[in-house]
Amino acid sequence: MKQKECAVLPLPRIKLIASDYPRLEQLARRASQRGDLDGIFLLSEINRAEIVPDTWDDLNSRVTVGSWVTFCTNWGVPRRTVHLVWPEECWSDPARISVLTPLGAALIGLQVGDQMPYVIAGCLNVVRVQSVSQSSPNVVPLVRSSRRKGPCDDDPGPSAA
Repeated sequence: MKQKECAVLPLPRIKLIASDYPRLEQLARRASQRGDLDGIFLLSEINRAEIVPDTWDDLNSRVTVGSWVTFCTNWGVPRRTVHLVWPEECWSDPARISVLTPLGAALIGLQVGDQMPYVIAGCLNVVRVQSVSQSSPNVVPLVRSSRRKGPCDDDPGPSAA
């Protein structure tokens, strides 16, 4: 009987910003000391990460705490956008993912196009980052327009009384 070969996925390079590093490291260390598997996974990711300055040029393409991340799991299904947050900011909102979860620990430090394996409920999954944003994808930025008066616009607007 021939054994089925399993492709080994190389781990992507992880880069963490300097301002997140101390808190991430403390959070992961405390959780791992309690035997929390998610904390152990996060600590292993932190230990192999490169720490970069907060002013690093390529920061916008990296997942940091506070990023909005669009990703797919297990090679394309399903596509989802989440906000990566600290554990105390992860309420019952399904759009918020704590960095101290298997998925959150897998996402931190990745860049667009990276794939990362993680285990949840005993099953191996792979997450692929499709986009990263530092602002909510559901928020439209306010843009001040320069409104020009047209031939039908003779309303002077509000006036002082």
